Amino acid sequence: MPTSTTLASRLNHPDHYKWIALSNTTLGILLATINGSILLIALPDIFKGIKLDPLAASNTPYFLWILTGFLLVTSVLVVSFGRVGDIFGRVKMFTLGFAIFTVFSILLTLTWMTGVPGALWLIVMRVGQGVGGAFLFANSNAILTDAFPPDERGLALGINGVAAIGGSFLGLVIGGVLAPIQWHLVFLVSVPVSLIGTFWSYLKLRDNGVRTPATIDWTGNIVFALGLIAVLTGIVYGLQPYGGHSMGWTSPFVLSCLIGGVVALVAFVFIERRVKDPMFQMSLFQMRGFAMGNLATLCLSLARGGLQFILIIWLQGIWLPQHGYSFSETPLWAGIYMIPLTIGFLIAGPVSGRLADRHGARNFATLGLVLTGLSLVGLQAIPINFPYPLFAALLLLVGLSMGLFSAPNSSAVMNSLPADRRGAGGAMLNTFMNSASVLSIGFFFTVITLGLSASLPSSLLRGLTREGVPTAIATGISHIPAIGSLFSAFLGINPIQELLGPKVLAMPGVNSRVLLGHGFFPSLIETPFAHGLHLAFLVAAGLCFLGAVFSWLRGPGVQHHVVSLREEVAEGYSSVGEVAMGEVGVGAEGEFVEVLREER
Repeated sequence: MPTSTTLASRLNHPDHYKWIALSNTTLGILLATINGSILLIALPDIFKGIKLDPLAASNTPYFLWILTGFLLVTSVLVVSFGRVGDIFGRVKMFTLGFAIFTVFSILLTLTWMTGVPGALWLIVMRVGQGVGGAFLFANSNAILTDAFPPDERGLALGINGVAAIGGSFLGLVIGGVLAPIQWHLVFLVSVPVSLIGTFWSYLKLRDNGVRTPATIDWTGNIVFALGLIAVLTGIVYGLQPYGGHSMGWTSPFVLSCLIGGVVALVAFVFIERRVKDPMFQMSLFQMRGFAMGNLATLCLSLARGGLQFILIIWLQGIWLPQHGYSFSETPLWAGIYMIPLTIGFLIAGPVSGRLADRHGARNFATLGLVLTGLSLVGLQAIPINFPYPLFAALLLLVGLSMGLFSAPNSSAVMNSLPADRRGAGGAMLNTFMNSASVLSIGFFFTVITLGLSASLPSSLLRGLTREGVPTAIATGISHIPAIGSLFSAFLGINPIQELLGPKVLAMPGVNSRVLLGHGFFPSLIETPFAHGLHLAFLVAAGLCFLGAVFSWLRGPGVQHHVVSLREEVAEGYSSVGEVAMGEVGVGAEGEFVEVLREER
């Protein structure tokens, strides 16, 4: 039996491997999240490159699927891949994710087709890239939890969380810089990084977690995938006009997807409660810390997922043109002007993680959600044509407060998990986050579009006729789908130039100089956009406050020394990697407690 001195020295011995694990998993998550958002700014140049008009009604599905396909497939597969990691080894699955990501990044770089075939190629390759991303998302938290002791996991998961959220905003800047040079660079930039990550992971990472021999739950995997795909597909097509309506929520296809998807997900719950080796560990929700942490994550992801899109539209479609930026310049500058959000995350993530390691997660995570809600209330209160220092300060507060929540919450959720369920449990956390982000996009776009649909036609008609456009032509243009105006703002395109065309703009009496000016279209959509924007921000703030309630209800949590004791006894000191399970006698737990008492 090891002595108390031996146990204490082994536990306190520095292990450089944990920093290798942190750097490698952080690189993987940074790569995946950058690629999740890099197309938001790069899409205008990509569509020009494949010679496809993104504003044409027939091309809207391609636009939406290129935009959301990556996120959709990671949402669907992340739980399955986390469970597979628990069975076959988390490092093996993580390394496989890097390799898959590399292959599909190369295939995206080699895109040569144009038109619809080019769009379909991009969609399929982005889905493949998302498969690699799902492997990375599913196993990174579990690898970190295996590598770090409980009293350092907050810092590790905080840095990883900064990579996850910060990467989504860095992608905006990287896409905005590279796409105007050559749109293929948007995909090429991932190739060397993913190649390095693949070999680094293969050579340096080691599986030191607990594996769980089990069979793969094929029924659960298939039903879950079908249900989630159906729901997310319904959301994507619900954003498109249908039958004279501004959106497609009354479409039979959309309703069938949504209802069928919900039925499949309900059936999935019943299946998982009955199979021998379930993919989704429903029993984990009996632990209050795990359940409340996931619900808090769900609320913040619902509030945050569409926020990025709305902020981009606000900047690109209204504020930047009103301040002298041409529409073609707005995608890049929108990413630059949102940098305070990323800075906030970079500051708060590691700091809050370290503080949570020392003082517990509940207070920091709850305060982070409360401050996020207050900052969103502040954003809805400022004028649409805002002074930038005020806007930047609020963005910084959003970043700081979200970072204050992210690391403590992730650390608390992962510490609540048994060692043999970390892959599945961490993947479940990512599923809540990614799925809620897609739902959030649908919600934010719906609210903004409904606000535009109510008043944009009359605003367009008045503005066009005032500048000399014939009433008949102005009436037809004023009834364009509101979602089209949002897409044009999102893509950095002046829709007035596209809608009127050179013949109308050359007509006698038509004031083309004003119509094509930077301020004309933004002035028309400013008021209609504001109605939906205020409502969206208030609902998002309400979700953050609800998430704060869930976060507080998690309880004070298990102290790190108790978590460490549980893990050492359950795993046979596998974190040290020297003492076999058979050597842990009846008195080991008491001896370990005595060591902890002495150290405290």
